[in-house]
Amino acid sequence: MYLFGASGHCKVIIDIIHKSNLDVIEYIIDDNPNKVEINNIPILKTPNNEFLNDKSLIVSIGNNEIRKKISKRFSANYAIAIHPKSILGFNVSINAGTVIMAGAIINSDVSIGKHCIVNSNAVVEHDCYLENFVHISPSASLAGNVFVGEGSHIGIGAVIIQGVKIGNWVTIGAGAVILNDVPDFAVIVGNPGRIIKYNSIVDE
Repeated sequence: MYLFGASGHCKVIIDIIHKSNLDVIEYIIDDNPNKVEINNIPILKTPNNEFLNDKSLIVSIGNNEIRKKISKRFSANYAIAIHPKSILGFNVSINAGTVIMAGAIINSDVSIGKHCIVNSNAVVEHDCYLENFVHISPSASLAGNVFVGEGSHIGIGAVIIQGVKIGNWVTIGAGAVILNDVPDFAVIVGNPGRIIKYNSIVDE
């Protein structure tokens, strides 16, 4: 197992992998490392893009846009990491590169895309659908039948009521309460949520 990104998010993934008795982490890879190890795992400056081909890898970077760019650089076997103290319901689908943190609850018939993060104590209720590169922050709650578009970030403690559709590359602020659909690229805060600006279009 390899991790790409020597970040604080990396430390949490290391903990998940150790507690899940997954593969031993051989190296943490980083383009610009500013330290030599994390939790006694050596950090290696990225040698070349071919180095990680066919290796088991998780992109350990919390920023959704950067995680997308990094995932497209390598032809790796992207792994899944699920903390043993998370709760997964019946018929949950989790795709390559996704990480589920401690205390997260994901209920029945949820579909989670590639390279997503469902963070500590987040709740994703039944029949939700998360596109690729989504980040659900700690203690955020999605009621049933919520759709979250690619690259969207749901802030810590945010609440989204049932049936709401969140567009692509949306930012939901911490503690926001979302009662209505949110268009692509919107930045929304408050209770009830209101749009304050729009994110830039993400480079493909």
